[in-house]
Amino acid sequence: MNKTFVLDTNVLLHSAESIENFADNNIVIPMAVIEELDKFKKHTDELGRNARHVIRRIDHLRAAGNLRDGVKLNNGGTLKIMSLPKDAASLGFSSEIADNWILQLAVHLFKNGENVIFVSKDINARLKADALGIQAEDFENQKINLDELYSGFSEVRVSPDIIDTFFKKNLLEVKGIGNYPNEFIQLIDEKNEKRSALAKVIKPGMLTHLSNQYDKVWSVNARNKEQRLAIELLMDPGIQIVTLVGQAGTGKTLMAMAAALQTTLKFHSYDRILVSRPVIPMGKDIGYLPGSKEEKISHWMQPIFDNLTYLLRDIGQDGKKAKKKTKTSVQDKVEKMIQDNLIVLEALTYIRGRSIPGQYIIVDEAQNLTPHEVKTIVSRAGEGSKMILTGDPYQIDNPYLDAESNGLTYAAERLKSQSIHGHITLRKSERSQLAAIAAEYL
Repeated sequence: MNKTFVLDTNVLLHSAESIENFADNNIVIPMAVIEELDKFKKHTDELGRNARHVIRRIDHLRAAGNLRDGVKLNNGGTLKIMSLPKDAASLGFSSEIADNWILQLAVHLFKNGENVIFVSKDINARLKADALGIQAEDFENQKINLDELYSGFSEVRVSPDIIDTFFKKNLLEVKGIGNYPNEFIQLIDEKNEKRSALAKVIKPGMLTHLSNQYDKVWSVNARNKEQRLAIELLMDPGIQIVTLVGQAGTGKTLMAMAAALQTTLKFHSYDRILVSRPVIPMGKDIGYLPGSKEEKISHWMQPIFDNLTYLLRDIGQDGKKAKKKTKTSVQDKVEKMIQDNLIVLEALTYIRGRSIPGQYIIVDEAQNLTPHEVKTIVSRAGEGSKMILTGDPYQIDNPYLDAESNGLTYAAERLKSQSIHGHITLRKSERSQLAAIAAEYL
């Protein structure tokens, strides 16, 4: 028996291609959803673009038949737009809430013998559906299993001979070790666990040593193994996109900024540093912000300023410690870099449609982006650019994303087999003892 998927508005706003992802089943879009899409279509953000895309796609399908009776999709399924019949039994819910109209239609179809599945990104809507006896699911086409998320690092026990050979050669070919390019492997002596070697995978079965140039970047020393591996990825010019996942205080943004300063200001590998973050507040929104675009953005970019302040304390633009203190404050140094266009702070809204060549691009808090938004941003990178995505999948402020459906973890998992991608999961907080305790126990 074919399934009938009743889609909530947030599914279409999350992924404009969602109506194509239900194979050869029936899709029902309630009239209330069409009305909600109409409210979003004028928005200039990703939600507005997805709303317009879905509306145009549905309008295009009208040429293939009648949307009320059902239109055939390319995947063998059918799409219908339905309104709630006048004779449908009332559920006693408020008629002013669109979700209630959508759920009432789902119940009506279920009572008429259809195998109904309600699909929504809204947890409360799914709870309501379940209470009404309707099977409810999240939209999982772009979800990954966080427990199985690629970490970028693994440990392998090997014979002492393999470790001896690895220390003698620049390259070591060992079948069965390493699954993805730029993965890190800790070779552990099976006869002596205290003896080990860190290796980097060039391709499955081919290992090489870590570079001896990256133990320290700008003024930052790696404080643990994962940070050292992250620096390797951030500094390697052959790796064009890096994903860093870790809880608060693990040093994701700090190391990304340090590597950006080193490669741009000291090595001159890039023309400038571009830093961006999603504009999503934690807690209650502070509302309208006065001032110019730069003044508005500065409020959202304060974590970036904090990292720059730390990195530029008593440090010159060449990355070397100043021999004597100067009257120039750290804030003045940062402002001078911004004025000289060496560091650009940009809202993600203004990145869409651009081509960005020759820049070291850092997208902080990328866990608040959808997979489609990450695709849009990464596709902006022009020739000679490097893209860094950082974030904590357990600290998500976007109401329709979770640890398994956000763009950061999605990118880390989907790109792991690409030779120009590198990923590492940072596990230890190094900000302070207090921050480490908060991350673990609170």
